[in-house]
Amino acid sequence: MIPTTYLFVPGNRPERFAKALASGADRVIVDLEDAVAPADKALARIALGAWLTQLSSTERARVMVRINDALSPWHADDLSWLAGLPVAEVMLAKAEAAEQIAEVRAHMSDHARVMPLVETVRGVMALPALTAAAGVSRLAFGAIDYQLDLDLPGPGLALDMAAVAIAMASRAADLPSPVAGVTTEIDATRVQVDLLHARSLGFGAKLCVHPLQVVAVQEGMRPDAQTLAWARRVDSAWRSAEDPGAIQVDGRMVDKPVALRAQRILALAEPAH
Repeated sequence: MIPTTYLFVPGNRPERFAKALASGADRVIVDLEDAVAPADKALARIALGAWLTQLSSTERARVMVRINDALSPWHADDLSWLAGLPVAEVMLAKAEAAEQIAEVRAHMSDHARVMPLVETVRGVMALPALTAAAGVSRLAFGAIDYQLDLDLPGPGLALDMAAVAIAMASRAADLPSPVAGVTTEIDATRVQVDLLHARSLGFGAKLCVHPLQVVAVQEGMRPDAQTLAWARRVDSAWRSAEDPGAIQVDGRMVDKPVALRAQRILALAEPAH
């Protein structure tokens, strides 16, 4: 199943790694970028590398690493550290070019994936190249950094335009719907309001900074009982029909797009790991 919850944990807090993995988040992103001060980055890499080697293959599949952006002074050290480590997926901060993705993948195993984190105007302008790059899992939107890059006073039309562009580029490239940025407040209601807005723009997952946010996103993504029952009736009738060009369920017409929507609703009810 496609992940819907991604939980950040600071790379310099190894005592939190296992707790994050046990939080129920579909993916845990160990952060070597913003959450770690420059003086702590080397030790964070050592601690993370030691922890990764202790995990089972199933656990490692749920762990991602956010590395520093390609223009930062720590990027080269991040890439050298990646080589030979069992990292399943990397989030590349401030992704702006396909060449950056290729460089990251050159230091990873052949089956490893990269999630470009789009945080700048240059990143948005490079969306066709980013989505076409080999090994990309899906896109994520760093909305807070994007506001800073474009000198926006806060959320609004300009931010939504970038978000929709990311969602459209993902769809055009047959990638999963993108991952929405973080909500700085822990409050579950605030998180779910932000999630609902992101969903209206074409996003299908959310970055989290606290385990309580993970719970809020899971609840917000989960179909209610009535919707789930409807989806099950539609899916059952569609699969049972001999020639499902169009059928009726609950007195309403159901064609292929409606049946596909029902299947997506059912998929949201299943855990991603």
